[in-house]
Amino acid sequence: MNFDIAPEDEAFRAEVRAFITAHLPPDIARRGQHDYHSAREDVQRWMRILNAKGWSAPHWPARFGGTDWSPLRKYIFQDELRRARAPVLDRCALDLLGPVLCTFGSPQQQARFLPPILNGDEWWCQGFSEPGSGSDLASLRTRADLDGDHYIVNGQKIWTSEAHYADWIFALVRTDQTVKPQAGISFLLIDMKSPGIVRRPIWSIDEGLTLNEVFFDNVRVPAENLIGEPGSGWGYAKFLLTHERTTSAVVSHTKRDVDQVRHLAAHARAGDGLLIDEPAFAAKLARLEAEVIALEWSVMRVLHAAEHDAAGNAVASLLKLRGSELSERAALLAAEALGDHGLAAMPDPEGHHILHGDGLSPGLTDDEAIGVTAKAMFRRATTIYGGASEIQRTLIAKSILGL
Repeated sequence: MNFDIAPEDEAFRAEVRAFITAHLPPDIARRGQHDYHSAREDVQRWMRILNAKGWSAPHWPARFGGTDWSPLRKYIFQDELRRARAPVLDRCALDLLGPVLCTFGSPQQQARFLPPILNGDEWWCQGFSEPGSGSDLASLRTRADLDGDHYIVNGQKIWTSEAHYADWIFALVRTDQTVKPQAGISFLLIDMKSPGIVRRPIWSIDEGLTLNEVFFDNVRVPAENLIGEPGSGWGYAKFLLTHERTTSAVVSHTKRDVDQVRHLAAHARAGDGLLIDEPAFAAKLARLEAEVIALEWSVMRVLHAAEHDAAGNAVASLLKLRGSELSERAALLAAEALGDHGLAAMPDPEGHHILHGDGLSPGLTDDEAIGVTAKAMFRRATTIYGGASEIQRTLIAKSILGL
C-alpha cells in the first residue's frame, strides 16, 4: 500500500489550513482549546463562515451545497478543523440528517430544511434512543398516529444530545402497531417548539450538559414532515447509522488527544526525570499512536469504498468499535499523565458560573491540562453511544464472520 499523499492533496491541506488560520475568530479558537462541548453560538458563527466559502457540508452532493472533493480531501478538511480545534459543527444535522434528506427527502423537504442546516440557522437533535430501547432500536415505543393531515406523537426519547439547544428533532416513531417491529417504524421531523414537548436535562458525570430527555404528549406534527413512505424509517435509520458509525471513529479527535498526551507527559515529573521517558508509559503511548495511525488509514480506505457503494453497515461497525475504544484510551491516558493534578476535573464552563478570565477555571499552570479529566469521564460513554460495543461485535460476527 502506498502511504504517500499526492502533492496536490498536500497543497489542498495547506489551502484549508490557511483559510482556517485566517477566518476562525480568535475568541472561538480560544474557547475551543480545551475540548469542551462547543457552544451553539460559536458553532453557528463558524458554520456561517464556512458556508460563505461553500465548505460547511463538503460530504453532501454538490447540487445540495456540498463539494466534489475526493474522499481523501474530505478527510483532510475534517482533520484540519480538528487540528485547529475549531468548533465541532452541528453533527446531527450535517452528518446524520443531511445525507438522509439528500437521498430520501422530497424536493420540498430538501428546499425547506437543507439551506438552514448549511448556514447553521436551525439546530437539530436525534430522537432515536428510548428507555429500554437504546441499541435495540426496533423495540422503540414512541408512536405517531395519523389524524387527518397530522400525526399525533406520544412517547419519550432519552440521551438526546443537544436537545436543550435544538430547534428540530428527527425521530423514529412507530406508525403501525400491527406489523413486525422494523416494518412499523417511520422517520419524522418534529418542530421542538410544538405544544406538548418537554425537555429535561441530564447532567453527565463530567458535570456537563449535552444530554436530555424529551417527552411527547399529543404533539401534532404535519404529515408532510414524514420522510419517504410510512413504515420505511428502519431502512433510513440503517442508512444513517452507517454514516454515524463511520464518523464515530473520530480519528482526528483521537490524533489530537495523542498529541496532548505527549505534551503532558513531556512536562510531567516522574521520579528524577520526565514521564515521557518512563519506559512503561512511553510504551503505552507508542502503542496507542500506532493503533490510531492504523485506524486512520482504515477510515480513509472505507471512505473511498463508500464512494463506490462498497462500504456496508458491518464495516462501519468495525470503525466505530475500534475508534470508540481508542478514543476512550487516549482520554484516560491523558488523565493518567496529569497524575494528582487530574483530581481537578474542571467541568465544562458553559454549565457553571465559577469562571475566571476568558471563561476557564484557574488552577493549573499548563494550559493543556484544563478539562482533561472532565473529558476522560465523558469519554467513558464512547463505547455505548452510537451503538454499544457489544452490538457492534454482534453485527461484525453476523455480517463479516458469518457466525
